[in-house]
Amino acid sequence: MAETIFSKIIRGEIPCHKLYEDDQVLAFLDINPLSPGHTLVIPKQAVARVDELTDDSAAAIGRVLPRLCRAVMKAVGCEDYNILQNNGAPAHQAVFHVHFHIIPKPGPDEGLGIGWPAQQLDNDAAKDVAERIRSHL
Repeated sequence: MAETIFSKIIRGEIPCHKLYEDDQVLAFLDINPLSPGHTLVIPKQAVARVDELTDDSAAAIGRVLPRLCRAVMKAVGCEDYNILQNNGAPAHQAVFHVHFHIIPKPGPDEGLGIGWPAQQLDNDAAKDVAERIRSHL
């Protein structure tokens, strides 16, 4: 994997506003926040996409993510938030090291704003794709 800014942050070569660190996970404030408290949670394993994470790295993030969400929301004084995670440039990933955003949503014009072009689920197509997914598990 190519070197990223997150690799340098993990090694301490670039400073960050560190919120949490253990042997597998690092959390720090985003330098381009969408709202106060916008936090990045990254594995120390250097991979670009969630599907490339080891089970241990994924579990380590899963163990700490709820705790970080609670702490961020209490600190900024709001209840609502988004967790965002992108995989690949077409999916809006800008730094190619897995990272989760915790984005507080203090008001309607703050935090993450998204479009959600929902469509109707076609039952026959759903059966087909569900079977194909199950076959790969």
